[in-house]
Amino acid sequence: MASESGTADVGFRSERGPILAALMLCNFLVALDTTIIATSVLTIVGELGGFGQFPWLFSVYLLAQAVTVPLYGKLADLFGRKRLVLFGIAVFLAGSILCGLAWSMPSLIVFRAIQGIGAGAVQPMVQTIAGDIYTVRERAKAQGYLASVWAVASLAGPSLGGLFSEFLSWRWIFFVNVPLCIVAAVVLARRFDETARPRVAHRIDYAGAALLTVGAGAVVLGLLEGGRSWAWASGTSVAVFGLGVVTLLAFVAVETRAPSPVLPLWVLTRRVLLATSAVAAVIGSVVLVITTYVPTLVQGVLGLGALAGGFTLAPLMLAWPAMSSQSGRVYLRIGFRRTSVIGASVVALGSLLTLRWSESSSVWEVAAGCLVLGTGMGLVASPALIAAQSSVSYAERGVVTSTNTFARNIGSAVGIAVCGAIVNATVGDDPRPDVLADGLHLVFWTVVGGAVLLLVAAAAMPGGRVASPESRD
Repeated sequence: MASESGTADVGFRSERGPILAALMLCNFLVALDTTIIATSVLTIVGELGGFGQFPWLFSVYLLAQAVTVPLYGKLADLFGRKRLVLFGIAVFLAGSILCGLAWSMPSLIVFRAIQGIGAGAVQPMVQTIAGDIYTVRERAKAQGYLASVWAVASLAGPSLGGLFSEFLSWRWIFFVNVPLCIVAAVVLARRFDETARPRVAHRIDYAGAALLTVGAGAVVLGLLEGGRSWAWASGTSVAVFGLGVVTLLAFVAVETRAPSPVLPLWVLTRRVLLATSAVAAVIGSVVLVITTYVPTLVQGVLGLGALAGGFTLAPLMLAWPAMSSQSGRVYLRIGFRRTSVIGASVVALGSLLTLRWSESSSVWEVAAGCLVLGTGMGLVASPALIAAQSSVSYAERGVVTSTNTFARNIGSAVGIAVCGAIVNATVGDDPRPDVLADGLHLVFWTVVGGAVLLLVAAAAMPGGRVASPESRD
């Protein structure tokens, strides 16, 4: 369905407009349920109880999403994207309904895991389908549309959660997904014609899938809960990480002999895929750290309200999709690597600006730093993903896109774990503005370190304007 013309044909009025709108809606569902629950926690706990268990509402969703992504990528290459994205929407819809009907905190946690399993299929399939239906020339603009959804969800999610909890019921933060899921599924079912299909059916690598799920799940769980549910040096932490490492080693051994591995090991040997996965991991880390701790800085150090905290993040969330949509003009002229290096350099500049934030900073100064960071992210995130997608054929694009998404999820878990440990060690139970400012200053030093790693990963990408095996691109 890619346009054969030399000009980009991306937008809602084009032939693929309804599909793009449905993909954006899918992205919105996944992104919204990552943020909308934050402002409803106290209301949920007040009705269901289980205050000590509420962090699992976030962790179990991210965990289920992260560990299922690689499996869905392989299944999409075997059975097609359409089946997988509709399956993901159906599971996400079922999980949302069950969450809205939850009768206790443990049941809500289990149903959030079901939501995460659905989201694990939806998120990478959105990116894969966009890579299938748009050419290299068009993908940057399409990525801009898709990235803009995360911006809207990041800004609107907490506000909607608060409104539903205060004026309706917290259950509506889940029930609101029902009509959105139905609309997205109907549009994709009717309008998305998967012209390229798998040539042959392969035997599913059940052993590899199980080992990858358990191994990756243990590692992600250890990163998300270490220092919070248990101490980093505790026996529980050692056991969880030990299980993850041993299981992943067994996974590698199995994959070397599997006729159709769920995660082919060639993904770890190609330079472009290694470099772009590293870029995705660092981006996941930096973005989650910034979006988590900038509002903390604004409210806890500068003494401003939640609205001001959201305002300071708005430039990042708006600049990212704006620059992402324009990055195609840049990488078609100078190549993926140079464009990514420029973007990573801008991120590095923005990270240095974070070191200037203190108790005397104004909200405008913080917002300006976020603007620079968002500008850089838009110039590095989309070119890196598109470089990975365009380096492989249809039969490999699903697993490559899912690997990129998985790397980003792992990076997010590592970044928030490291920074959480820093804040706990420096601030502890004394969140006075001066103490919190010192702790956050160390957090922003990790952002600087991440920016350096991002620059190295971008520079490691192979050169070339379009590294695509597909003549139509």
